Amino acid sequence: MSAEARLKELGIELPTAPKPMGVYKPIVVSGGMAYLSGHGPLLSTGKLITGRLGLDMDVEAGYEAARVTGMGMLSTLQGHLGSLDKVKRLVKLLGLVRSTDSFDQQPAVINGCSELFRDVFGEDAGVAARSALGTNALPGTIAVEIEAIFEVDA
Repeated sequence: MSAEARLKELGIELPTAPKPMGVYKPIVVSGGMAYLSGHGPLLSTGKLITGRLGLDMDVEAGYEAARVTGMGMLSTLQGHLGSLDKVKRLVKLLGLVRSTDSFDQQPAVINGCSELFRDVFGEDAGVAARSALGTNALPGTIAVEIEAIFEVDA
């Protein structure tokens, strides 16, 4: 089943692709690879999900922030490529989680994005190499920032 068909089957409606918040491109395609800049958890209302895991957010709230971030990433991909069906596979995912020093469940938080990509692209193409790291600060106090590399039909 194609990624676009999976979106429909899952009842997922992608948000408008987020606009850059600085001097960078949200996506660069080169040599059959799509490099997505760091995306944050932007809600359809235009509000960012902010907070610090282990302080004012729990794993479930962080998971949802990562899922929202993944939706924005899919929207960026779809907008640039014209269709998610041009994605061959997710190659690498890097997730940053704004968290306290004692919080150690960053992988469980980033699963919000990873599981979304698995569901949309399938087990083989949607699961990749991954890092999930804690950090003390992210722009605008957002809860997570995620970047990715995809292999695509350009």
